[in-house]
Amino acid sequence: MKVASPEPASLPAEVTIWEVGARDGLQNEKEIVPLEVKLEFLRRLADAGLVVLEATSFVHPKWVPQLADATELLAELDQAPGARYPVLVPNARGLDRALESKVRDIAIFASATETFAQRNLNSDLDGQFGMFEPVVSRAVGEDIAVRGYLSMCFGDPWEGPVPVEQVVAAGKRLLEMGCFQLSLGDTIGVATPGHVEALLRAFVAAGVGVDKLAVHFHDTYGQALANTYTALRHGVSTVDSSAGGLGGCPYAKSATGNLATEDLVWMLEGLGIEHGVDLGALVETSRWMAEKLGRPSPSAVVKAMG
Repeated sequence: MKVASPEPASLPAEVTIWEVGARDGLQNEKEIVPLEVKLEFLRRLADAGLVVLEATSFVHPKWVPQLADATELLAELDQAPGARYPVLVPNARGLDRALESKVRDIAIFASATETFAQRNLNSDLDGQFGMFEPVVSRAVGEDIAVRGYLSMCFGDPWEGPVPVEQVVAAGKRLLEMGCFQLSLGDTIGVATPGHVEALLRAFVAAGVGVDKLAVHFHDTYGQALANTYTALRHGVSTVDSSAGGLGGCPYAKSATGNLATEDLVWMLEGLGIEHGVDLGALVETSRWMAEKLGRPSPSAVVKAMG
């Protein structure tokens, strides 16, 4: 049976762009990006109108040396009025460092699969929640907003396709322990629109409203925008993206760049969805960062407007 196209009214009127370029975008760089470049990158992104800017991570420098300057960055960061600057916190020590830096927004990073939990968190699928529970509880007690990232929601390079019910069960545990939002990550970029729809429907059927969900797509197979549009059709109104399409995952070598923020903004404008970003200023920012990194941006919109 042919399904009718969705009416524009089925799309959200406004989307929050969760910009991850400064953290997820830079964590996989081969060369260390200087602190002053990171600070300027964040300033330019804020000037372009982005209001949620994931700034850095308190992961141990041994594992992510590109973000070893997290404390210094936060100390020198000139935060734009009204903007939020979340940081990734992996454990209790990371939360200590975040509190010392007076951070008010954190994110934790969990896995939907056993193998990635072992490789990324040195835990197992069930044990990771025991590690996160005291972190979330303490943060919430300090009136800090906690976001939950769930990786490998659609496919795992070691385990293959991930059962929908397994993803829903893991995601619900993060929300139940106190995360205000759950970001569903397509870490290796294998999702397709039908899979996205099935997962979102499963979360709703399990009692999780789409207002609690965000999406985080990688563009390995060129599906990130199509997947995002599917999520928007189902009511998701927070989308993760990275300026210029920067990023990957240091623990999953098949993970390529994130959905480019410019490509997302172009689509949102075409759909008449409010987003608050100056596309021209954002493109200029990504061009500038591409020059600093010594390679062209993979963003289609950055290329087209070049």
